[in-house]
Amino acid sequence: MLTAEENRLLTEIGPGTPAGELMRRYWYPVATVGELSDDRPTLFVRLLGEDLVLFKDRSGHVGLIQDHCPHRGASLLYGRVEERGISCAYHGWLYDTAGNCLETPAEPAGSMFHLTVKARAYPVQLFLGLYWAYLGPDPAPAIPHLDLWVRQDGRHKIFVQPLLDCNWFAAMENSVDPAHSRILHSVGMAQRAGRPTNTTRGATDQVEYFEFSEVPVGIMKKRVSRNGHVDEHPLVFPNILRHGNDTHIRVPIDDTHTRIYFVNFIPSPDGAEVEEDHAQIETIFLEDYKTPVDRLHPFTRFTMHNVQPEDHMAWETQGPIADRTTERLATSDRGIVMLRQLLRREIDKVQEGGTPINVFQDPDHPRVDTNHDAQMMEWVRNAGTRGEGVGAPR
Repeated sequence: MLTAEENRLLTEIGPGTPAGELMRRYWYPVATVGELSDDRPTLFVRLLGEDLVLFKDRSGHVGLIQDHCPHRGASLLYGRVEERGISCAYHGWLYDTAGNCLETPAEPAGSMFHLTVKARAYPVQLFLGLYWAYLGPDPAPAIPHLDLWVRQDGRHKIFVQPLLDCNWFAAMENSVDPAHSRILHSVGMAQRAGRPTNTTRGATDQVEYFEFSEVPVGIMKKRVSRNGHVDEHPLVFPNILRHGNDTHIRVPIDDTHTRIYFVNFIPSPDGAEVEEDHAQIETIFLEDYKTPVDRLHPFTRFTMHNVQPEDHMAWETQGPIADRTTERLATSDRGIVMLRQLLRREIDKVQEGGTPINVFQDPDHPRVDTNHDAQMMEWVRNAGTRGEGVGAPR
């Protein structure tokens, strides 16, 4: 278990917090390309506890700026986009994508007052059909060249999960918890395979052992079954799970809300390279997993019909921020202990002025191998026979 102070250290990601300073060293998807258009050029975004507005000006430039205008605090969500940027609807103060104030219309002619005004703004990149934002210090690193993200011998597809009403770290701990899938997801797995299941023990008796190891990208978890099958896939620090041909990106909105994007890679049957327009990648928004959608446990009910709703149930019902001061960890939780130690180590590294893992300043850095591609592609080829695919049991 953790002390209350240790729990806060690992979970709170707002401005100025130790974990928040670490998390601001990475890029995060904040919207799909289709969520901005000429008809709807602004979008409210909350990321790492900050209220922001994503906008696309009439020159095609995309920016991310503080929600409240520096003048008197009106929301820039209602700003009017122009060729040079976004103009506050209240008094017309105009800002470019870097947050520079270009005009303050009511000031006297010749006034240079606008040169003293600066809005908080962050860089944005379009990649894999998503707008990504970086909220950290300069210089901004590159978006990592993860193998499944930059491969060209296939196509990508985006799945946007419903809002997760809990802290991001609950989902990440799940990524190094191989014991849960043979219990939590066992009923659905058995039904898809057409066989009965023990709802208490599930399929856990089929597991020979678990193994965890730290690797350059984060933590590799390994599950070996009694029939010889080996299931091995990594947590890519700090907020990504690779599973088969998917990467699950857990984006911390604030301390008690998380948005999850699945980036799915579909390899070409013949291995041929595909010309892919990142502005045209197919995107699917998944339906809500609970009713009513705007309530928390115990005042809502999860559907529990598939892997993702089951996971969301397990994460959310721990509470908006899980109370780790009362938990009882067991031998199968070794990966969770390892993840907490890794997160604490990287927090300390940033506090001491260092660079955390998976931060790449060179935009031409080599492709990052997140797993054994040959093994993963075998998993993909066999997925159909196991009734698995996107969102398969982890």
